[in-house]
Amino acid sequence: MEKKLEIASLRKNIRLVEALIDEISSKQELKANIYGKILIGTVEAVNNAIIHGNKSNPEKVVNIKIYKTKKELHIVVKDEGEGFDYRNIPDPTAPENIENIHGRGVFLMTKLSDKVEFYENGSIVELIYKL
Repeated sequence: MEKKLEIASLRKNIRLVEALIDEISSKQELKANIYGKILIGTVEAVNNAIIHGNKSNPEKVVNIKIYKTKKELHIVVKDEGEGFDYRNIPDPTAPENIENIHGRGVFLMTKLSDKVEFYENGSIVELIYKL
């Protein structure tokens, strides 16, 4: 199983990503707990790609590829941005950051997936979920 989706960098297009996750969940008969983790992690990755990677420029696109191996579901999100220092992200649970409304995306992705990989200076993120 492999699905691909390309969206313009508009936040309203996240609904297309949600619909894709719903379709995959239904076809793969994912359990509710894994479905929720996949949905939230993927939406966070796409949201970060739109806002931070592509700076909400509707002329830039976000590419999403979802594929399944025997035991894992892989979600790859690629933006057209410069990337970011994914090794040096402030901890959103630290007291000085707790009231900050931003900066939780990567934290959520790492907590909800089994593995997160960054490529091309952070302009590609791969979320891996064990099935």
